[in-house]
Amino acid sequence: MLDLEVIDDPAAAMVALDPTRRTILAVLAEPGSATTVAAALDLPRQRVNYHLRALESHGLVRLVEERPRRGLTERVVIATARDYLVSPAALGDRAADPHGRDRLSTRYLVAVAARMVREVTALARRAEASGRRLPTLSIDTQIRFASAADRAAFTAELSETITRLASHYHDESAVGGRWHRLVVASHPSLEPPPTPADRSSQP
Repeated sequence: MLDLEVIDDPAAAMVALDPTRRTILAVLAEPGSATTVAAALDLPRQRVNYHLRALESHGLVRLVEERPRRGLTERVVIATARDYLVSPAALGDRAADPHGRDRLSTRYLVAVAARMVREVTALARRAEASGRRLPTLSIDTQIRFASAADRAAFTAELSETITRLASHYHDESAVGGRWHRLVVASHPSLEPPPTPADRSSQP
């Protein structure tokens, strides 16, 4: 089972977004059959079977084993991933594109994030198919600025540092060189990070 599967097929996205099927996928984080899923969700087994066929036909669950049960064959399946993310690529030509947008707008930031999901997903699948590792870098942290002036000063210093590093390492004519896309983003947090006291109280 993958930790995360990105869905970029429109039909698979529609199947995965159905509320009942989302619940079934959550239950199938562990192997189960139509019978066990129906019991867990208090649903008719025939209805669960219908949803399982749809999920399996779009590669969202896979067969683990088939075993005899009361003269029939019981199919045990499991979700293909613990978590799923619907890629903007599922929207086809309507997927968000940062080109032509105001670079200081929130919509530009969202469009850049959407492009990252599309591109990294495609590159990761190519790398997996060729048996190679995709070189990526992620930095995720939170900063609490004392004032808007401090935030502006940080932004200016960060921009200067990135410009200096890019100028130092960029080689337009390097033989065998490979282009990389660098994205740096910042936005207010939805909620503050847990304090040391909060973390220590967690089980």
